[in-house]
Amino acid sequence: MKPLHGKIAVVAGATRGAGRGIAVSLGEAGATVYCTGRSIRGQASDLNRTETIEETAELVTARGGLGIPIKVDHTVESEVRSLFEQIRAEQNGQLDVLVNNIWGGEQLTEWKTPFWKHSLSKGLLMQERAVKTHLITSYYGAPLMVERKQGLIIEVTDGIDYRYRGSLFYSLAKISPIHLAEAMAADLNPYGVSSVAVTPGFLRSEEMLEHFGVAEHNWLDAVNSGKPDAEHFAESETPYYIGRGIAALAASNNLLERSGQVFPSWQLSDEFGIIDVDGRHPHWGKYAKLHGFL
Repeated sequence: MKPLHGKIAVVAGATRGAGRGIAVSLGEAGATVYCTGRSIRGQASDLNRTETIEETAELVTARGGLGIPIKVDHTVESEVRSLFEQIRAEQNGQLDVLVNNIWGGEQLTEWKTPFWKHSLSKGLLMQERAVKTHLITSYYGAPLMVERKQGLIIEVTDGIDYRYRGSLFYSLAKISPIHLAEAMAADLNPYGVSSVAVTPGFLRSEEMLEHFGVAEHNWLDAVNSGKPDAEHFAESETPYYIGRGIAALAASNNLLERSGQVFPSWQLSDEFGIIDVDGRHPHWGKYAKLHGFL
């Protein structure tokens, strides 16, 4: 039996990276997964990437779940409302897992720049994409869970605490989901609904592979490239590592006890025995502490 068979999930921001890994892993566990995002075949988002939500949905189905692609701009309230109205109609109001993974800030952060010299428009757009979208999506998704008195909302972020991440705007965008998970947990707990934050370690996303000029089959070649942080790439993890951890977490039976907490990929791996799709067992937590990152 697949542990999430019969469960309904939404992965907001399922086009690529962690979102795709999470969606496919939920499908691997048997879930029906609504894969949302802005990039569809023939119409890329302003990020101008080639990946699409249709591809993600097809991967979900190929792994044993049911992938349903729906184009949604999560900054647009009416589109988010329509998404959950559709789910209510198609799934008889059932929603078991909601993953807030919208980011869209890849091209917005100006590193090593004090906040007053950073582009204000880019910094504010980052908050709109990475915080406002999560708020809107949970606002319309949570009622379906509250009505059934069960469900799990997951906030995907970068990091496990409130420390500065090298850019004020980036820090605000990544710390906010941690507090969203904590605050939503307080409101949702009386209704039997849980909320947590999760974070990957050094994510070996499509964009990161391109940054280092490698592909998944030869990704280790990047370690000796001489590029900044290349030496740490050896401890990187695929998007499916956090995805498999989230699938195991969603299938666990003590979600209310976990509500409000932050779960990094390495902790989920340790608890649930998660192995990455390349057969490795990276542990960014131990690595980062050894090198003074945590």
